[in-house]
Amino acid sequence: MKRVISALGIITFALATIAAQSKLPAGWQMRTDDGATQPPAGIMFMTIGTGFHVMSGPAAIYYRPDMTKSGAYQVQATFQQMEPAEHPEAYGLIVGGADLQGAAQKYTYFLVRQDGMFLVKRRAGANTPTVKDWTAHAAIKKTEKTSKGTNTLAVAVGADKVRFLVNGTEVASAAANQVDTNGIVGLRINHSLNVHVDQFSVK
Repeated sequence: MKRVISALGIITFALATIAAQSKLPAGWQMRTDDGATQPPAGIMFMTIGTGFHVMSGPAAIYYRPDMTKSGAYQVQATFQQMEPAEHPEAYGLIVGGADLQGAAQKYTYFLVRQDGMFLVKRRAGANTPTVKDWTAHAAIKKTEKTSKGTNTLAVAVGADKVRFLVNGTEVASAAANQVDTNGIVGLRINHSLNVHVDQFSVK
């Protein structure tokens, strides 16, 4: 028992140290909604196994500049919210990113949150026009005190249509000319969330 407690203590200390350092995995960049491009104190974004664990501070996007796609493709990732947040906060995918460190940043984002709702919006500089406002859908697994919601999100880009899927179910779609799809793909994690991300892939 003492060994188990000691091991847990070491892991907790290691995670706290990583969070305090606020570093990103090699090759990754971030940007908060207020424009910061370096991790604020307390943010943890670390590689664990084949995925990433994120304990966020302010809302931010996380991405690799070399992960770009155009034409027809599908990006997806599986998110597990480890505990309910004080307020319903969202997590999900971004596609079509460009100038992500600059004033003319743009991307499309597809998010879900712990109360079973989803959202599709665009970022266009300082503006965030809505494609599909917050909407409840039965396909979304909720995070509650007794359950960790696990949701696989996907954005399937076609020649004329973009489909937004949760756990294999299409929850929304948009004409391809209504959203940004050519550019960087990545993740968006909003305020004060504890989320594990796995199987982040593009094909």
